[in-house]
Amino acid sequence: MTLLWKLLVLQSLVGCLAETGVLQSPVFSKQPGSIVYPVENVEKNREVVFSCEAQASPRPIYRWKLNGTEIKPGSHYSLSGGNLRISHLNRDQDAGTYQCLAANSFGTIVSREASLTFAYLEHFKTQKRSSVSVREGQGVVLLCGPPPHSGDLVFSWIFNEYPTFVKQDTRRFISQETGNLYIAMVEPSDVGNYTCVVTNTVTKSRVQGPPTPLVLRSDGVMGEYEPKIEVRFPEVVHVAKGSTVKLECFALGNPVPSITWRRTDGVPFPRKVDMRKASGVLEIPYFQQEDAGTYECVAENSRGMNTVKGKLSFYAPPHLTEKPQDVQKLIDDSLVWECKATGKPKPSYRWMKNGENLESTEERVQVINGALSISRLTLSDTGMYQCVAGNKHGEVYSNAELRVIAVAPDFSHSQLKSQTLVKVGGDILIECNPKMSPWGVISWRKGSEPVRETNRVNILESGNLRIWNATKSDSGLYTCVARNQFGVASSTGSLTVKEPTIITSQPNTLDVTVGESVVLPCQVNHDPSLELKFTWFFNEQLIHFGSHGGFFEKVGGQHSAGDIMIRNIQLRHVGKYTCAVQTKVDSISIAVDLVVRGPPSPPTSVNVEEITDTTASLSWRPGPDNHSPITAYTIQARTPFSLGWQAVTTVPEVVGGHRLTATVIDLSPWVEYEFRALASNSIGTGEPSKPSKQARTKGTSPKVTPANVSGGGGSRSELVITWEPVPEELQNGPGFGYVVAFRPNGAPGWMQAAVPSAEASRYVFKNESIQPFSPFQVKMGVYNNEGEGPFGPVTTIYSAEEEPGRAPTRVRARSLSASEVEVLWKALPWNASKKRVLGYELKYWVKGGKEDAASVQRTVGNQTSTVIRGLKGSATYYITVRAYNTAGTGPPSSTVNVTTKKPPPSQPPVKVMWNTSNSKIIVNWEQVKALENESEVTGYKVFYKNNRHSSPNIMETNTTSVELALPTDEDYIIQIKPFGEGGEGSSTRQITIPRIPGPNAVGSASKVSTLSALSTIALSFTARTSL
Repeated sequence: MTLLWKLLVLQSLVGCLAETGVLQSPVFSKQPGSIVYPVENVEKNREVVFSCEAQASPRPIYRWKLNGTEIKPGSHYSLSGGNLRISHLNRDQDAGTYQCLAANSFGTIVSREASLTFAYLEHFKTQKRSSVSVREGQGVVLLCGPPPHSGDLVFSWIFNEYPTFVKQDTRRFISQETGNLYIAMVEPSDVGNYTCVVTNTVTKSRVQGPPTPLVLRSDGVMGEYEPKIEVRFPEVVHVAKGSTVKLECFALGNPVPSITWRRTDGVPFPRKVDMRKASGVLEIPYFQQEDAGTYECVAENSRGMNTVKGKLSFYAPPHLTEKPQDVQKLIDDSLVWECKATGKPKPSYRWMKNGENLESTEERVQVINGALSISRLTLSDTGMYQCVAGNKHGEVYSNAELRVIAVAPDFSHSQLKSQTLVKVGGDILIECNPKMSPWGVISWRKGSEPVRETNRVNILESGNLRIWNATKSDSGLYTCVARNQFGVASSTGSLTVKEPTIITSQPNTLDVTVGESVVLPCQVNHDPSLELKFTWFFNEQLIHFGSHGGFFEKVGGQHSAGDIMIRNIQLRHVGKYTCAVQTKVDSISIAVDLVVRGPPSPPTSVNVEEITDTTASLSWRPGPDNHSPITAYTIQARTPFSLGWQAVTTVPEVVGGHRLTATVIDLSPWVEYEFRALASNSIGTGEPSKPSKQARTKGTSPKVTPANVSGGGGSRSELVITWEPVPEELQNGPGFGYVVAFRPNGAPGWMQAAVPSAEASRYVFKNESIQPFSPFQVKMGVYNNEGEGPFGPVTTIYSAEEEPGRAPTRVRARSLSASEVEVLWKALPWNASKKRVLGYELKYWVKGGKEDAASVQRTVGNQTSTVIRGLKGSATYYITVRAYNTAGTGPPSSTVNVTTKKPPPSQPPVKVMWNTSNSKIIVNWEQVKALENESEVTGYKVFYKNNRHSSPNIMETNTTSVELALPTDEDYIIQIKPFGEGGEGSSTRQITIPRIPGPNAVGSASKVSTLSALSTIALSFTARTSL
């Protein structure tokens, strides 16, 4: 009992201090690492320090173990904090495995293992070696035999004298495993003394062995032989994850063998693999699981091949993936700590408590697959625990603290609910969860009276109070009382029994039509002191009001009504609607089935069962009728030539709702059709079905002849016939063509020609006997592979006419201006003869030009004159005239020539001046003088208008001034052009004369400054010009 109280006081103190953040169980911040120490330094009285540091409060006490035995500090071993200092090192006494232990009042933890080893390299004992005698071409192995040592070695060989070292190549190889020197094929230059040099990588010391003489035998040269592998790697090599592995392979042979490497599974080497073919070493850095496998060394020369295989086995030291965490438990609680680690081989687990291995001597302590479980915890279970995961390649440690506490009953963090509600007839559980350790006794009071257990009232083993089929009399104050050996505590809460909630709306089925609106009722009777919450579900999915396209709306106006309205109902709204009503004491629900009647869904499986040239027999399956019987079906069709889907004629004409077949009639032969069906009921017509597969009607002889048969024209002795091709959908079958029938007017028989192209629109019949412009009767027929069709109506078409036979006479020309010439001639007789005239063609070309490049201008009808425009000034032109018709042009007239007038003046009028007086505007300008090659100026044209968009008025004058009426409401826009017999010259820019309110004004539009001239005039003026 005294021990229990001491533990209780300690735990209480620890718990109290821990809450203030003062105390801490030990956790390593530094752990010792392995040390390799040179023996030479031991002889110099050097020392070794293993580091160890732990964070803990109270401050930790440190101890050390060597090979599992605790070290006693003294002059040889001393502690500095947690660090272990070893002085006066002794190779035999101090080598081994060290561990640091850190302990405080919470417990003890053990560090990882760290080793101390001593590196040394002794001298070769033998001072002389026998010579090695070989034949030229023979292979040889010179043994190194390194002396006793500790630590990694590096080997090299001296040839004859230092510093001449043996260089490794395809013929010579030094094994870093044995130190031996291998010469694949001895040459005379190899004769000499060989000395093995051994270097310790830790101590950096180097020793040389006795020289080995290599001499050649005199009994001949060694012949060729196949490779013999002398340097082999082990059959199984264990390689740690992330390390670098080197495999050696070398062969003797004559000729010198080549060394290659490969994996037996055929997997290619990754880039990281280094294959030193010259030195027979395969190096794999950063070794991973995928690098494991069987590797093969192949030695090959012209005499043969030899191989050696070895397996690289992947291993990984343990790595913790799940660690135990510090935990605080009550007495009699249970503990489960998981500890998991990866590694290869698979790690095993052991647990330690306070630095010692945890032995499962009690049933309540179990270690299974790394998991530690302790049931019925006691205060003595308190301490520091460590999970140790290990395999043959190493161990890892993980620490955790278990704190088992004793507590008097306490409700501070688990008070009874202040108010518990239950409906009449309901069941209720009032929970009582005090914190206490060990667990004690629970009792209940209602008011001041103890609760007595009945068939409705029961105190459970957990301490909770259960009441079944509650009544109003169960209402009141309930108190839970908890006791253990350390104290008593209680907590009180009230229980209120409420009237149950009852839905008054009756479950039913509602029947509505698409587009209508309906109210789904949900009304209840309930305890008025409780708040109601209404929730609606559609086919068990929550309805979010405000979404779903705005179809659902809450319309329950009263507190006890949760009605909803569905507006503009669609077929997708059919289903089960559930109203759930919830209060703080109960929840109930009611379901309403909603049947939505609408147009039928699309029919399915529309198939073409049989098809002829004009009919198709169809079948289909009905879709859902959406709660209203199908009354009729409508059939539609489309072709590549139709504009979308078109209604078709069927037999029967009206397809009743009970029918699932129909025959479509009046189809076009040899056309691909798709069909679909639409179902109708009393509500309306539904969506169409998916189209049937395309089906082509059978062919038949054509029935439609070409339209717009006409023709005429062409060359002499030709009859040209044209027509509009028959559309593909009216050709009724493959192999469609035309039959052209024609005969001269009055002839008894018809001539016929077949045109086998359906796209053809023209036929030309040529015969020298055809008279020009002779009338022919023409009719068009059709045919296809199924047979011939009818002929169309007869049309009269004229054969090609002859070009005019005579030339126009009395041709003359006169110049109108620098760019215009008028041509006149006497017309040929105008009649409907075989050489009729449709008009005249004029050809004109400038002097010095070629007639072949002449320009052409045509007239239409019986015209006897025309004006040629766009000519050059002061230029001579040659002109001919000829008649033309559909056959071509007739002979040309005699050539006439004409010279155009000089060009009009190129300079516009300048120094344009204007002034106003009363109601007039007087505009003056300077006389334009024509250049030598320009026609004389005979007058001027003044263009004036009141705004930029109106048509100008024109005034002509042979003077250099005009007088205009003063504008009353808008500005004047004026331009001036000179003219002569050569035509109109260049115009001035547009001149704007503004309205001026004063009686007199003066202005100028000259390009030349007129300020000096106007400065003598006292009147003010304003002028604006614009281009």
